[in-house]
Amino acid sequence: MKKVLLTFKIFVLLICISETKAQYKNDAFRHNKFLRIKDRYTFHQESSYSDSSRNVTLIGRWAGGPCLATFVKGDYAYIGNGGVINIINISNPESPVEIGRITTPSVVEGIYVSGNYAYVADAWAGLRIIDVSTPDNPAEVGFLDTPDYAQGVYVSGDYAYVADNWTGLRIIDVSTPSHPVEKGRFDYNSPQSATCDVHVSGNYAYVADGENGLRIIDISLPYRPKEVGFFNTRGPADDVHVSGNYVYLTDLAGLCIIDVSTPNNPVLVGLYNKFYIDGVFVSGNYAYVTDTWHGGLWIINVSKPSHPSVVGIYDPGRGGSYEVYVSDNYAYVAYMSYGLRIIDVSVPTNPVEVGLFNTGGSAQDVCVSGNYAYVVGGAGLRIIDVSTPGDPVEIGILNMEGWASGVSVTDHYAYAACRSGLRIIDVNKPGNPIEIGFCPLAYYAWGVYVSGNYAYIANGVDGLRIIDVNRPDDPEEMSFLDTDSKAMGVYVSGNHAYMANGFAGLRIIDVSRPENPIEVGYFDTEDWAKAVYVSGHYAYVADSWTGLRIIDVSKPENPIEVGSFDTIDYAWDVYVSSHYAYVADGVDGLWIIDVSDPQNPVEAGFFDTGDLALGVYVTGNYVYVADQDAGLYILRNNLITREEMESHFLLLQNYPNPFKSATTIRFQIPVSEHVTLKVFDILGREVETLIDKNYIPGEHEIAWDASHHASGVYIYRLRAGEFVDTNKLFLLK
Repeated sequence: MKKVLLTFKIFVLLICISETKAQYKNDAFRHNKFLRIKDRYTFHQESSYSDSSRNVTLIGRWAGGPCLATFVKGDYAYIGNGGVINIINISNPESPVEIGRITTPSVVEGIYVSGNYAYVADAWAGLRIIDVSTPDNPAEVGFLDTPDYAQGVYVSGDYAYVADNWTGLRIIDVSTPSHPVEKGRFDYNSPQSATCDVHVSGNYAYVADGENGLRIIDISLPYRPKEVGFFNTRGPADDVHVSGNYVYLTDLAGLCIIDVSTPNNPVLVGLYNKFYIDGVFVSGNYAYVTDTWHGGLWIINVSKPSHPSVVGIYDPGRGGSYEVYVSDNYAYVAYMSYGLRIIDVSVPTNPVEVGLFNTGGSAQDVCVSGNYAYVVGGAGLRIIDVSTPGDPVEIGILNMEGWASGVSVTDHYAYAACRSGLRIIDVNKPGNPIEIGFCPLAYYAWGVYVSGNYAYIANGVDGLRIIDVNRPDDPEEMSFLDTDSKAMGVYVSGNHAYMANGFAGLRIIDVSRPENPIEVGYFDTEDWAKAVYVSGHYAYVADSWTGLRIIDVSKPENPIEVGSFDTIDYAWDVYVSSHYAYVADGVDGLWIIDVSDPQNPVEAGFFDTGDLALGVYVTGNYVYVADQDAGLYILRNNLITREEMESHFLLLQNYPNPFKSATTIRFQIPVSEHVTLKVFDILGREVETLIDKNYIPGEHEIAWDASHHASGVYIYRLRAGEFVDTNKLFLLK
């Protein structure tokens, strides 16, 4: 068994280090997620670990994410938006309007509306039942936490049929929506099982079961379901729709049309071959299928099931489409990171998009500056006001070309590392971010760190790229260093850049001369170095399957590992604040590790987020976790006392100093305070007020443009509550 699980891990790891996170999510995670789930499930059976949180409190969520599910009833479309259900008035398809929303604990993978209720397959959180009788005020009335990952749901009569991935089909009595009760289940007990979708017709449930293909289950006795037929598909069966005597099944390699007039003897009668087909819906003589990899909608004439033929294609040229629902003359396509697309299919040979509703996209990384959290992912940049952490509000959106996987914010610029290169966004007006600069790179930019006038890019197989961003509207590559393996993350401290470099571990590079970076040391970590954070004399490396590695870098030419902490899943990111290391650990959520003794790190806290924890940022006792499809989590580390926090007011020396025209002033506050930052001349006369507003806890910075002031010595003073501190700066023109 252990050997099988190790093989699973190696397979998924190879997927994780493939070309992009988008590929990992849209292909491998969707079609092979049972491999990851099985690892997690087995661990839970063999250990006492079961708590969903320890020493951590959920403060707030911005739960926007990709659109993975859609259902239409009357004038309303019900769509999944990461961890949100949006209820949209579509009486005018060209102008869809949100009228209601509700947040769910995990990711909305499937929706079925029956009567006054929406039944939601909510990933790790099982089946959720939402009262939608008042569309502008939906409310959860009941739930049943299925054992695994609820991915599809169908309701017929008094029963909800839930495709629960590795544990099979669950049959749930929902006659009393506030008290759903499982009545029966069909567990395939197969390592290839990955129950993705279910459709019920008559006395049979037709199940898309991953590598096992189509399962036909007799449900005439819901408490005793039994398999009566199956069809072995070519690839993983993913979506299923029944119309008349035919089952339309997508199996990644295309569309299978199966005659089920005799359920115990299903017969393949037609094929349409196309890779990455995912969703399917049949209406009239047409099957509408989506492409999870390239995107788009294919309309297939199935009036002759033995000879299906494509008659129309809608292809916007980007993204991936997931589910589709057809009502009247419109197809409603869940278009992942690009939201809900409404397509007029009244003329099947000429489908035309007429409406669009944007959803949150995918959260890959997060950076907090001032009162705002900056989240990047498949839908570009999202700016979220977190001045009230319990009620985060999205205020700005910038769609970018290419998947973004890293973000760094300094002054009033956000620097996004994405597939196509480095994008520089002016966020001086957070409600209206504007891209002002772009530096194309030959390979995927995974991580970015900005220090002074330079952006340091972890550029995949191309290694370290150093970009001069002194002029944000005209960034220019200065130099690069070809590191071995795949550069995934970068952190700059002093004169050194620390690279998390995949199978090549940690690379330490002297960047005292940015035009000529030189590698001075390296440490070959045990697994795949994904991210790195440097604090004091230690580099903390998120090392994929082996968790956190702590490396003494006091002698950069001779780094030495002094400690490690093996997290359960896949360590994607790490942030260190005070004496805690915070690790974003994929499926397993957030780990807080006490590293006060680097040689003996111990678990201090944990929070199980709703999807895949990929990015983490910390300010004071608040932790911001980018959780892929479940959005942004704002958590509080309950182990940090107010006394500890109040000891962390800090005004740092400006950089550069001396300076010619502009400099950056950094400060740290442990609690929310009204902050003023003023500059005085040497005689004590006020020259300029740089800050006069409220700030949330954390590290902050602001630039001072002194080009219109005379050379000389100036004093800057920070006041935050009772805390007051001053420093000198030197302007030399």
